[in-house]
Amino acid sequence: MNKKIIIHHLVKGSDLNHHETLYAGRGAEWLVESGFIAASSLTRPEDTVCLNIHGMIFTRPVKKGSLLKFESQVVYTGKTSLVAYVRVTFSQTGEFVVEGFLTFIHADNGKATPHGIVIKPETPEEIALYEEGKRLKENAHNFTKGLGAK
Repeated sequence: MNKKIIIHHLVKGSDLNHHETLYAGRGAEWLVESGFIAASSLTRPEDTVCLNIHGMIFTRPVKKGSLLKFESQVVYTGKTSLVAYVRVTFSQTGEFVVEGFLTFIHADNGKATPHGIVIKPETPEEIALYEEGKRLKENAHNFTKGLGAK
């Protein structure tokens, strides 16, 4: 499979909610950014747009001063789409915080365009991520078709 992208974020006071923990919106922003970097590392940033955040579940609160590690990689590709998986842990301890899948579209002048990228999973973990990415992408596609999207 392709390489993992690793970035880190320091949680500052401006990143907190009224509970003095990481605001979920900021966490989602960083999750999308990490997935975007993974997807655009296989294409070009100017040709990559986010279509769907398939979900994210925080398993524990994140306090000010925490250093978070975001590991992302593209785990599935369609004709014009790339599905990234992002796993977030505390940098110092490796404790799991949140994970999520995101679908990005390869676009040229705002129109979905084939990218020619093929992901070949090898390990059991890669195969499981590939299958989940495929399932999520297909479910999202079926949902938008039901809404009249083409």
